[in-house]
Amino acid sequence: MFDRLNPYTLARSVLFSMDAEKAHHFTLEQLKKHYQNPLLKTFTQNTIAPLPSKIMGIDIKNPVGLAAGLDKNGEFIDPLSSLGFGFIEVGTVTPRPQPGNPKPRLFRIPEKESLINRMGFNNEGLETFLRNVQQSTFIQKGGVLGLNLGKNADTPIEKASDDYLIGLEGVYPFADYITINISSPNTKNLRSLQGEDELSALLKQLQEKRLALADLHQRYVPIAIKIAPDMDSEQVNVIAHLLTTHKMDGVIATNTTLTRDYVQGFANATEAGGLSGPAVHELSLRVIETLRKALGQEFSIIGVGGIMSGQQAIEKINAGANAVQLYTGLIYKGPKLVQECVEALRG
Repeated sequence: MFDRLNPYTLARSVLFSMDAEKAHHFTLEQLKKHYQNPLLKTFTQNTIAPLPSKIMGIDIKNPVGLAAGLDKNGEFIDPLSSLGFGFIEVGTVTPRPQPGNPKPRLFRIPEKESLINRMGFNNEGLETFLRNVQQSTFIQKGGVLGLNLGKNADTPIEKASDDYLIGLEGVYPFADYITINISSPNTKNLRSLQGEDELSALLKQLQEKRLALADLHQRYVPIAIKIAPDMDSEQVNVIAHLLTTHKMDGVIATNTTLTRDYVQGFANATEAGGLSGPAVHELSLRVIETLRKALGQEFSIIGVGGIMSGQQAIEKINAGANAVQLYTGLIYKGPKLVQECVEALRG
């Protein structure tokens, strides 16, 4: 029987009858149509009472944000803001447009409320991304917007910093904060940038470029690094040390996982790509706890991965996160999850 209190339950049955990637685009387009229609807009607007918080020194209206990946090209910032998020992150964007990996590349495992994706940073490139960001009114209305950067698939890994620096220069004037994505499993060798020497070199260049841009634009924009869940505590501690050494402002923990234990034996479980959903929740909690011990209480941590309930949002915060982000939970639970998480954190 469908949950009468959550109309999304019925909508989900229709969406889940469609190809996963087509359903993704269809949902965003429908949200945009509702947002642009004054009569329908009142039904999509989610008015959540403020729960003021801070990340990286930025005031946010509540600590529940949208994770990058849902809106790769920044096309739907304003419609997504109507769902009640305290902050929104869009991207990942690469300097040049790229199609991503061959389709199909997004797979549901509904029995385990999980997804596997191997999208491969499909996006329309930095120029289109920035045009979309500038056309949105979200920041002007007081919203907090994070812009997530990646590297092009055909850029050699030893030249990866070139792409990140191009992206940093491009988005700097328009971002409230900037995320450096070095943890997607779907771009060849990208996670090797989490190695100690590679990460240290990248962060050094990012900090030098940021200081120059801050002087040029007369504004300081925080930088966060998005990391993977598939690391042991020693690796996480090395990353924590480098984040402080190179004066980064935040860390987003975590991206998708390559592990498959949680979904073993289910249809689509053997598909290549990153797994998201409940399996990541436990993995990210361990990473967040390790980061918090290593970074102290002042450093900003955003917890993401497998939040399917308000209780799990609380667990992320209790582990040491200052704020959380949602993605896969929205696919399975719908927009009401945003309010559920905010109210749970309100206590």
